[in-house]
Amino acid sequence: MADLTHPRVEPARFASRAMVCTVDHLASGAGLRAFHEGGNAVDAAIAASAALAVTTQHMCGMGGDLWALVHVDDEEPTSLNASGRSGSGTDAAAMRAEGLTAMPFRGDVRSIPVPGCVDGWMALHHRYGSLGLDRLLAPAIELAEHGFPATDSLANATRLVASVDGASDYLPGGRLPTAGQIIRRPGIARSLRGIAEIGRSAWYEGEFGEGLLRLGDGLFTAEDLATSHADWVAPLSVDAWGHTIWTVPANSQGYLALLSAAIVEEVALAAEPGDPAWAHLLIEASKQAATDRRTQLHESADLQALMADAEVKRRAEMISPDRAGSLSVPAAGGGTIYMCTADETMSVSLMNSNAAGFGSHLAVSEVGVFLHNRGIGFSLDPDHPAGLAPGRRPPSTLSPALVSRSNGERRAVLGTMGGDGQPQVVLQMLARLLAASADSGVDPGEVLSAARFTLTVPDAVGFDTWDKADSISVALEAGSGWADGLRSVGHDVDERPWGQSLFGHAHLIDIDGQQGTLYGAAEPRTGSSAAVGL
Repeated sequence: MADLTHPRVEPARFASRAMVCTVDHLASGAGLRAFHEGGNAVDAAIAASAALAVTTQHMCGMGGDLWALVHVDDEEPTSLNASGRSGSGTDAAAMRAEGLTAMPFRGDVRSIPVPGCVDGWMALHHRYGSLGLDRLLAPAIELAEHGFPATDSLANATRLVASVDGASDYLPGGRLPTAGQIIRRPGIARSLRGIAEIGRSAWYEGEFGEGLLRLGDGLFTAEDLATSHADWVAPLSVDAWGHTIWTVPANSQGYLALLSAAIVEEVALAAEPGDPAWAHLLIEASKQAATDRRTQLHESADLQALMADAEVKRRAEMISPDRAGSLSVPAAGGGTIYMCTADETMSVSLMNSNAAGFGSHLAVSEVGVFLHNRGIGFSLDPDHPAGLAPGRRPPSTLSPALVSRSNGERRAVLGTMGGDGQPQVVLQMLARLLAASADSGVDPGEVLSAARFTLTVPDAVGFDTWDKADSISVALEAGSGWADGLRSVGHDVDERPWGQSLFGHAHLIDIDGQQGTLYGAAEPRTGSSAAVGL
């Protein structure tokens, strides 16, 4: 965790042909290798994502879900939902009979849907890939077999799961690792080789699948694992600041960033980012967009309807420029990565997640893969639209975004990790990037380095903000200059050191509309992130 009074500015990187931004320089290097071998932005995204699954499992991995947006020149963006479904043996009534009123956060296999990450790789590769999987997965296999140095964050996070069956990869010599110590992952190397040779069946019907069936003890069936958990779906969009902003649809909460942006446009963002009035409006727009998230977000929700002009206007009218408002409708460290890639004709915005750090704290020990706990998004209320049932997808916090110009040309790819705070961080990035200019001209490094706010609640776990919406406060990074101004209009402000993980790990690639130059920056709040290009 950084403890800085003022943020350090991340310099923008420039490239003419291709760029990769990830939270780990080894993964960024894997993506760049795909470009060097003649691959495209999707190839690079798969290679980088696979490398992250090896080096950064405390945030993401093959035991989690994946979402992506892909934008190819002269085409409308496409959206991939590779979030897994609950097992056929799911029994919400039995859980209620045990006295449970909410999904267990950790340590319970019933909060684990089938992981969709590998299916996401397969779908991306089938539709857009130009290099063979053997070449794309080779860097990740090499890292898993020959080893990689543990980052500070991985070494610290490992303490949480040292006693879990399946954590042996992270305990070289039987001891907790230190930063820089070499970690090897032989089970992942075997699995990746199998995927490269024969495809998804090597994962879902091989060692991993057999281990998941064993761990689930009736929760999952072989058919659950034989069915792909990746679907190409229509993305959501909204026009704001002279651009079109895109995200993935339900069961994702990505619509919140779009709805917030539309509300800000309706109210008119006149102040500059250094003015507390700027932050106040974005905070209020975020609250009005998400006030009914708990009841609106489920896998079959029509979220585009929430961005209709009349609905945007209704929510905007709830905002006062000089007073923090209450929510208009009562609301009934993170384990995610964001990454982006771009080349001369294609851009990719991708997220892979365990939900919480190291997910459920349960692992398929046969291959050393920790399983996500994305099932915490389900409700145990039998009448709730996101109620737990077999074969369902839970509400997801993952919110990748991309931006196109008014003529349809590619403009930017961006996103962040951060649980419930993801749409708020994305909104701030969008407002800094787009509101000040109709085209390129804002430094991506400055966009990422600027202090942020997120909305939080007491005893937050990062996924329960809108369950406790009447207790929301504004977590504010040091160096913003907003604190006194926000307090003066009634916000409950909690100042934090710059760099804490609740403010996200974001990346951004902006594309110059005239020359096609790629301007990229990786998250400065981590010590290992990298934006690389050629």
